[in-house]
Amino acid sequence: MPRLIDPPAGCVLDLEEVAARLDESGVNLADEASLARCTGLLAGLARNRDFLADRVLAELKASYKDQLETNRYSAQVFLLHRSPRGYFLRANMWPAERDAAYAASGPTAFAYGLPHDHNFHFLTTGYFGPGYVSDYYDYDPEAVDGRLGEPLNLKFVERSTLDEGKMMLYRAHRDIHSQLPPESLSVSLNIMDEGEHIPWRDQYIVDLGRKTGGRGTIVRRPTLTPGEMLLRCAVHLTENGRDIAEQFAGAHPVPRVRANAIAALAALAGGTERAAVLERGVADTDARVRDDCRRWLAL
Repeated sequence: MPRLIDPPAGCVLDLEEVAARLDESGVNLADEASLARCTGLLAGLARNRDFLADRVLAELKASYKDQLETNRYSAQVFLLHRSPRGYFLRANMWPAERDAAYAASGPTAFAYGLPHDHNFHFLTTGYFGPGYVSDYYDYDPEAVDGRLGEPLNLKFVERSTLDEGKMMLYRAHRDIHSQLPPESLSVSLNIMDEGEHIPWRDQYIVDLGRKTGGRGTIVRRPTLTPGEMLLRCAVHLTENGRDIAEQFAGAHPVPRVRANAIAALAALAGGTERAAVLERGVADTDARVRDDCRRWLAL
């Protein structure tokens, strides 16, 4: 499960000071020295019981313009600071089942009941309310290829809540959790890793189904870069798009991009030509690409 961290003692800090100190030192949540700096700063910000209300009111008065321009996440996310050094600070709102937001959007909008891991490290602390509930699982990423339907051999750890003041480090491709709504509206604060490498790493959505005895299988890999979507379109529009897809299918360093380039080329072809394109993917060096192409061949 995520690493439980004892928040260090210290004074109350305001958002501007926390952002400035993190920008000065940088953020690397995989590095112990960097993590130690982050925990002290996030704990100091969490002790500030006024900053978030003040920030929310200021944004409302400004018609939420900045949030609409810079927030790449859902409406439950309130962006606090985005740094050019590859991280951002955010607040997450977690509605209870009886809240209007839950009734309007349903559980899926808040990832409730959707077991998943993350393709980045992030540090989180409970700021307000009883906190969301999570069932936590561990798995060994070194033993997993990332194929759809692949068993993860999950180990259930515990069910617990992210209550006020509790701090945890979620580890990329290690911790899986299935979240449930809190008893009442809750807010968490996060320091999120946002390095350039992250969009190229897969995230796993997991089925905890009875057939596997709760050990879990990969059912989706939702990460997709804008370039991959553009590639799917470009092959239909220009010869240059097809040339780029050919290059990506054969030599792109990210297996998922190779698979999507092969899928884009296969979508142009028919019959035996389509099969020939996919057969090339079956010979790829990566198990995920081979498995995807075998599944597409069977369709």
